[in-house]
Amino acid sequence: MGRWSQYDEDDYRLPEGMKRVGYDSDTQKYSYRDRDGSLWEGAEGAEFGELKKVSDAPAVVEEVETGDIEASAGRADGYAPLATDANQPPQHARSSAAYRNLLPFFLLICVALLLVIRLFVHTAPPVIPCPSDTSPYRVNAGDTCWGICESQGCKLDELREVNPGMKCESLTVGQVVCVPEKAGKSRRAFYQY
Repeated sequence: MGRWSQYDEDDYRLPEGMKRVGYDSDTQKYSYRDRDGSLWEGAEGAEFGELKKVSDAPAVVEEVETGDIEASAGRADGYAPLATDANQPPQHARSSAAYRNLLPFFLLICVALLLVIRLFVHTAPPVIPCPSDTSPYRVNAGDTCWGICESQGCKLDELREVNPGMKCESLTVGQVVCVPEKAGKSRRAFYQY
């Protein structure tokens, strides 16, 4: 994008004595006034270019002396503040459109942060309290119900009774299984004789 220069001003681009006096947004044409008061119109959509003389302007434009504008507005560039109540300062309207445009972006950030938290925060599997006559056993890799029963000295039927709903086909590493102690102690005592 080019930089602004003095060559972009009306004084340089327009013929001598010609002033830009209006713009019709419906037709997208600029209106100009010559020294003698005749009205000219630019091409559609063009700020500068070939001008055509017109007999009537789309709106009545009164020419105001530069000194009057400076005196009334207090600014050298000729812009005047909007009319407001004399006792109140001008109020600036705040638009929430910028926040509406940023909302999806913030929602995506929140979802991404929740996923990162979910992936990196490790939660231990819940420990199932075992009945008083049993002891908890955490399943290791490669354990089966039969192997647990052999290592702990209990029967498979007793293990299934103490753990209703346990599926021996789908034991997971870290799962807590309750192993009957009485049966294990009596079997160990039986084998010691």
